[in-house]
Amino acid sequence: MAEKKELKELNIIDVVKDIADRVNVDYQTENNEICLDIPEDIGTGTIRAMSFSHGVGLMDLDVRLKKEVRFELNQSLVQPLELIYNMESVFVHRFNGKEDAHNIAHLESAILSSNGKHRNMVVLPAGEPICFFNIEVNRKQFEEKIGDFLPDMDSDLEALFRDVNGVNLFFYKANYSLDIAKCIEEIRECEHSGFPKSVFIEGKCYEILAHHLRQYIDDASDPDNRKILRQATVKKIEEAADIILAELDQVDNIIALAKRVGLNQNKLQSGFQHLYGMSVNNYIRNQRMEMAKNLMEKTDLNITEITYKIGINSRSYFSKLFKQRYTMTPTEYLKRLKDKREKTLKTT
Repeated sequence: MAEKKELKELNIIDVVKDIADRVNVDYQTENNEICLDIPEDIGTGTIRAMSFSHGVGLMDLDVRLKKEVRFELNQSLVQPLELIYNMESVFVHRFNGKEDAHNIAHLESAILSSNGKHRNMVVLPAGEPICFFNIEVNRKQFEEKIGDFLPDMDSDLEALFRDVNGVNLFFYKANYSLDIAKCIEEIRECEHSGFPKSVFIEGKCYEILAHHLRQYIDDASDPDNRKILRQATVKKIEEAADIILAELDQVDNIIALAKRVGLNQNKLQSGFQHLYGMSVNNYIRNQRMEMAKNLMEKTDLNITEITYKIGINSRSYFSKLFKQRYTMTPTEYLKRLKDKREKTLKTT
């Protein structure tokens, strides 16, 4: 039977303290940061949290539990806005008293807000790596910071932030963007300490919040016309790049390649431009020239054999591409390699 724990929904530091008290484990505090290690009888991993000004807090949870745990948040006067970014195994969120359950999968994010009647419940599975970031915003305290900007916001976002007492339920999930993923990575790799660390991470939290608000608006557009690159899309683009490298001698055309990785052609092209600074065809061409150069240096294949080995059917076209990339023809490059080897042999 799943273990159930009720947590007071105070600020995020108090939540971690309450977890520590209920699992009977010590925690460490330094300035505005708290950290606890999961006891061995429950599982492994750590929970960290930091609290900042204007009601903003961050929790970084990275655990593996021995049994399923359900965290239910108690009623409070102010229900915070929660932004969750899942970096590992799927877990479940639901509003207590509601039948609908929300699976939050790997590379997905969620914006959610409970109310006094239907509280947040998070179900963490047993035996799976659970790793997520949770940015918490006390909207009543945050109102002072964001108030002047609310009239210019998207109407849904304005309503969400103006609901300072958490009267309305709200849940929205999507794959989070590459920009958000980079911010999370920078927070986790932060080597500062003390005040510089606090300022750096607080700034990154606001950066994540800004990216997420932009993405929420971008999500409302047609999927084929979205301008923000999602982390899940990045994985598919990297998969396409791996396919190109593995099948360089017979790589599919762009339409077929896009279909294999589950993207449309335009999204694949824009993704390659974003990640590699070039089109898919230019990426394929560059990889073929790199492979050709490597074959010249490490094998005894002649130019014709190398031409077919890299998936090009015309030796003259290969020579043209090679010269564009390396400012010399394949024949000239082979001669230079031969002269270099002969010179090396004479000096040994």
